[in-house]
Amino acid sequence: MTRLFFDNALLPHGWAKNVRVDVDVQGRIHQITPKSIPEGADHHDHIAVPGMPNLHSHAFQRAMAGLAEIKGPGEDSFWTWRQTMYRFVAELTPEDLRTIASQLYVEMLEAGFTSVTEFHYLHHDPNGRPYDDIGEMAGALAEAATTTGIGMTFLPVFYANCGFGGQPPELGQRRFINSPERYGLLHARICEIARTLPDAVVGIAPHSLRALTPESLSEILTLGTDAPIHIHIAEQIKEVEECLQWSGQRPVEWLLDHIDVDQRWCLVHATHLTDDERRGIANSTAIAGLCPITEANLGDGIFDGVNYLGDGGRFGIGSDSNVLISVAEELRVLEYSQRLRDQGRNLLTTEGSSGRSLYERSLGGGAQAAGRQVGNLEVGYRADIVTLDADHPSLICRDGDRWLDGWIFAGDNRVVSNVWVAGRQMVQDGQHMARDQSRRDFRQSIERILKA
Repeated sequence: MTRLFFDNALLPHGWAKNVRVDVDVQGRIHQITPKSIPEGADHHDHIAVPGMPNLHSHAFQRAMAGLAEIKGPGEDSFWTWRQTMYRFVAELTPEDLRTIASQLYVEMLEAGFTSVTEFHYLHHDPNGRPYDDIGEMAGALAEAATTTGIGMTFLPVFYANCGFGGQPPELGQRRFINSPERYGLLHARICEIARTLPDAVVGIAPHSLRALTPESLSEILTLGTDAPIHIHIAEQIKEVEECLQWSGQRPVEWLLDHIDVDQRWCLVHATHLTDDERRGIANSTAIAGLCPITEANLGDGIFDGVNYLGDGGRFGIGSDSNVLISVAEELRVLEYSQRLRDQGRNLLTTEGSSGRSLYERSLGGGAQAAGRQVGNLEVGYRADIVTLDADHPSLICRDGDRWLDGWIFAGDNRVVSNVWVAGRQMVQDGQHMARDQSRRDFRQSIERILKA
């Protein structure tokens, strides 16, 4: 048993003082005792909060962060950014993916993300042929998770087409493409790989409605029962317009009308919605997977968070293209986007602290989307815990919810001091144990890729 002691901890019912947390050998919280004493504790800290689940990540894109910020002669948009991504991805080896993902997961843990839901579509070799081990690239992600200690939900992505109605894929997509039959083999292999990690989950990820047909969607959904299901949807206006041309319905409208969307589903982005679509997502109990930094970087648009919460909708946050890794910044951009649009303040809370409202909503939504028992300091949950630096300038002389407000609206990753995943300390005094080696390996991969 590992014993941790915190002067203050955010529990499901609110802040508690002098909290002892006993963690069993499986890394789950065995007992929580408020109003305790620090005697016999393996670690004593001041401010503890649950670790944040990251519900949407494309690990390899961390290596191209900042490379698409040059204006070309024509219109620049998500679609031109995608061409840059296709050119970049053509160079990556399994070893590159391992080193990039390791660097990324170190950064996530240092930022306060304690688990990641990896939306993984880089499957095959540069010519589009499956590796001898069809799960070679997923295995590289598993190695990175082992090295860094981050919790993992695998989402092998099914990708078959380049447009609505089964249009043939582009050359730049050749590393992503599978038939439903081959996807079944890939999914089975990734389930085997996941069993080598503690507490890993495997879900299903139809990439988007434009990347498959209704028939292939139905086929791949038979592979999972209670597993998470994630899909990109309604991210761009062009996508909405093309879906209307194909089906006479908008993307979310089509999905809700043709598929039994329930609590297993995470609709990633869901930026461009009608009122009926927005209410439909909320009523389905699915999660809206919001990635505010990426959505801002790509010019996607602003999610209608105020009305969605009014409908009773749930959301979580992800880092998507991984252009910047920050729990605080994702939540800050989410709230600030609403303020800029509506010209008001504290819009994503009904009462009280914006920081706490954003944080707790994202904990619950992220845990549901990941299919994991995380996001709470509660008996039976995995002991994923983040401590905050009470001496950071944005937290000095604060208390309770003010700590979260200070971190999210006035702080950065330096507010995060220590991080435990399944009761194992992975970050100490703001630095991950594998930071130096991960950075060296990452540098070698980037030098090779960019000089190729």
